Amino acid sequence: MVDVSTPARRTARPRTRTWAVVLAACVGQFLVVLDVSVVNVALPSMRTDLGLSTTGLQWVLSAYSIAFAGFMLLGGRAADIYGRKRMFLVGLGLFTAASLAGGLAQDGWQLIAARAAQGLGAAVLAPATLTLLTAAVPEGPARTKAIGTWMAVGAGGGATGGLIGGVLTDAISWRWVLLINVPVGVLVLTGAAIWLAEGRAGERSRIDFLGALLVTAGLAAVAYGIVQTEESGWTAAATLLPLLGGLALLALFVLVEARTAKPLMPLRVLGSRAVASANVAMFVIGSATFSMWYFMTVYSQNVLGYTALEAGLALLPTSVAVVVGSKCAPRLMARTGAKNLALVGTVIAAAGFGWQSMMTADGSYLTAVCLPGVLMMAGTGLAATPLASLATSGAAPGEAGLVSGLVNTSRTMGGALGLAVLSTVAASRTGGGTGPAELTAGYALAFRTAGTVLLAGVLLMLLWLPRHRSVRR
Repeated sequence: MVDVSTPARRTARPRTRTWAVVLAACVGQFLVVLDVSVVNVALPSMRTDLGLSTTGLQWVLSAYSIAFAGFMLLGGRAADIYGRKRMFLVGLGLFTAASLAGGLAQDGWQLIAARAAQGLGAAVLAPATLTLLTAAVPEGPARTKAIGTWMAVGAGGGATGGLIGGVLTDAISWRWVLLINVPVGVLVLTGAAIWLAEGRAGERSRIDFLGALLVTAGLAAVAYGIVQTEESGWTAAATLLPLLGGLALLALFVLVEARTAKPLMPLRVLGSRAVASANVAMFVIGSATFSMWYFMTVYSQNVLGYTALEAGLALLPTSVAVVVGSKCAPRLMARTGAKNLALVGTVIAAAGFGWQSMMTADGSYLTAVCLPGVLMMAGTGLAATPLASLATSGAAPGEAGLVSGLVNTSRTMGGALGLAVLSTVAASRTGGGTGPAELTAGYALAFRTAGTVLLAGVLLMLLWLPRHRSVRR
């Protein structure tokens, strides 16, 4: 009897651990992506309560994205060196504490500082979530399925941010768009501390602090410059100085990494065709698709006259579509291969953007919001999972956290750049007009431009992505 029962106990525990890893990673990713968009509908209430200026409101959004993008590579490398579980707990703990501070803020500067701290926590947490997954689940169909779930949950966080923010703001207070993270964070922290096993793929060594300083400052400066374009334009000194300065710092970072014995990002990582091509593709797709939620929301409210809550409800089918696309991707990858599925998904998304670009000022919900939105996000879900799988499959065991951080950085920076560019494109078409017809023309041009970017991405992936078939069961 002992011989029979003992193996049963030994096999049950790893399954429980794997399940716990997937759950913790997905919840962490959901919180990180959710907080990119959840505060949008709460901005008017924040302005009233805290007396924020227009610039201050912009920084409530920008402080998070700049810290998030700037520290992501450092967070990913720290997971390799100091341990995946440890950095997951550090990132989630900081994110949760910053959410509490933001929810209790009494002045505008306190809220902005809390949002920056949230972004820093997210930069540590996000790469750790993907690294935990790839370390816990062996490469093959099981890992592909886990990554698909991770992508679906993350996409669901971004997709439902407006709806969750609208419900919490209308029903309770704007403060709860931040405070809601606290009980969830505490619960996941407790479970992760108990159930997750520590693991470290990289050799225990000191972090390349010079490289970390250069890449973090460079990415943060570029992100800041991108954010400034919406207010100052692309040719203003307030935009060009941080953009050019950031690019110079990133160039210096590459030189330093080529000469450092223990670099933060070994340049050989980008020598992998799978890692390099998948990250560029993720950047291109993110630059087009991240803006979709913003433009669909403002079109619904500014042109069709929906309330914030109605706009969130109107986009629910779109939210479901991106989750379904991400969940279906692993099974389809086993039949088509990662490259083919990424191509098909991107073409579907481009078709949705093309349809949406035919929007009118008196469009119906079904043809002007629902169906094109479903196409756009279903295609995005189908494309993102194979790209993430390709990128992580090309990473050495000791660099999984770094590559995970690189994937998130590519997507985040692509989204920030894309939104800035497409907002400028839309504004140039409206010519300062605020009527429904003018606004619709601007939004339509933005969708048409994004669709063109996606078609360019299809060509890039066709020529550069390696062929990689998922292992069959």
